[in-house]
Amino acid sequence: MQFLTIAYGDPAAYDRTAPEIRNAAHDHDAWMAANGKIVAGGMAGAPVQVRNHNAAGIETSAGPYLRTELPVAGYAILEAASLEEAIELAAKSPCAITEGVIEVWPVVHAPA
Repeated sequence: MQFLTIAYGDPAAYDRTAPEIRNAAHDHDAWMAANGKIVAGGMAGAPVQVRNHNAAGIETSAGPYLRTELPVAGYAILEAASLEEAIELAAKSPCAITEGVIEVWPVVHAPA
């Protein structure tokens, strides 16, 4: 099963977290990548909203659609056997450890 994770983090909280705790969380992410648990992922850049209502023409606007207390820090596609395993994997990642939040969304594939 695949899961989309969206990580929200506060740079100040990250900096307040003890380096050994942050390093362990980064080591965990490196382990997940090396062991096929992270299928894709990365840091979040500046978002662009895209609309094409009724196929009448593309409109874009800079900035996020959703407004959150914390900025989006990154994302990943996790490979896990269950939602519980995906939660366990996400809970050891930097944003979860450093006072941020990670959302875990099951990926539902469209029928072929």
